Amino acid sequence: MLYKEYLEKVSELLEQVKESQEEQIKEAAELLEKAIKNGGVIHVFGCGHSQMYGMELFYRAGGLVPVNAILAPALSLAPTAPLSTFGERQEGLAGAILDNQVINQGDVMIIASTSGRNAVPVEMAIEARERGMEVIALTSLQFSGEVTSRHKSGKKLYEIADVILDSQSVPGDAVMSVKGMETKFGPTSSIIGFAILQAVVVQTIENLMEKGHEPPVWVSSNLDEGDALNKKHIENYRGRLENL
Repeated sequence: MLYKEYLEKVSELLEQVKESQEEQIKEAAELLEKAIKNGGVIHVFGCGHSQMYGMELFYRAGGLVPVNAILAPALSLAPTAPLSTFGERQEGLAGAILDNQVINQGDVMIIASTSGRNAVPVEMAIEARERGMEVIALTSLQFSGEVTSRHKSGKKLYEIADVILDSQSVPGDAVMSVKGMETKFGPTSSIIGFAILQAVVVQTIENLMEKGHEPPVWVSSNLDEGDALNKKHIENYRGRLENL
């Protein structure tokens, strides 16, 4: 059964991440720790399906409160997915997006792009660094290594980031095949990417607690005490997090 083979491949990739990304996860957690300890915010950006990473970390039960998901409509799969493909290749868009965000010195930017080749994520990394942020890239080094840049600089996302989190995705992202079908299927980047980013969050919280700094964490609104606890977080961070 192919579903079992797929789950085995995902498990193998998670093992690869555990073995190969330990130092990178620790480095990313240190950047988040420093930002949060100094009252900063973690901004998360992606195009198309990579907007899911911002959605995963923002307003997430059990997740850090000071996370701002940058969900630019021009790069969303709605109203039509092909527009997001067109949008992520447009130079000049990243700066305009950041102009409409509350950015403070010492904030951190996480940028997700599996290929790391398109103009907007590359330019977002450049813009973020120019505005005083350190940049964490969630990308696939293998995928990125086999494609050319679509940004005028000739650079890809991993070449600009301060910390690189490698999702281990193959070029094209899909890992499954079946006899008689030429196109591969079964992408892995989202599953592995979510696990990597949540591992960074977990390590960040441990780091902060070890230093006597309890970070604000969202509580499920489906727990009886959730609404009251979350209301305080919303009051504290409204104005800094775009979607609050």
